[in-house]
Amino acid sequence: MALLKRLARMVGLEAPLTQVETGKQAPDFFLKALDGKEYSLSAALEHGPVVLVFFKISCPVCQFTMPFLQRLYERYGSESGSFLGISQDDVRSTKAFNQEYGVKFPTLIDEDGYPASNAYGLTNVPTVLLIAPDGTATVSGTGFSKADLEKIAEELAQRRKVSLSPLFRQDEVVPAFKPG
Repeated sequence: MALLKRLARMVGLEAPLTQVETGKQAPDFFLKALDGKEYSLSAALEHGPVVLVFFKISCPVCQFTMPFLQRLYERYGSESGSFLGISQDDVRSTKAFNQEYGVKFPTLIDEDGYPASNAYGLTNVPTVLLIAPDGTATVSGTGFSKADLEKIAEELAQRRKVSLSPLFRQDEVVPAFKPG
């Protein structure tokens, strides 16, 4: 069925994929992590807001973005699964990517056919979302967006009742946006 939908989309019989927009409900998913543990969005949301990042290891903008997401995780994340990476690659390659870019938050594998990516209507990576505990997207962006990451930091700091610290160092040259 997924193959028929993709073919229909390619020949213009079905609308193109669109991203989950701010204010819209995020679809639930069930995916396995690199360690084999299964995760779902609904279970992660029981512990508070969830940052989702969909990525592909060959994507240069994903490679640029992940260390900043790791920095966010170290400051505002928790072991309850508040940050979830969703890789569109295989386990072995994703483990190597995480090691190279210092990613320590749970990373899930979007199995063959990309069921989670398709459910979210992704057209580009990285796609970064902040999902509120009620399941709605409060931040939704594609590519690297300095403003989106700062908004995520602000919302997580406020939610966890900790002081907001600058995400970007003064000695770093960080563009406002890089398309994915």
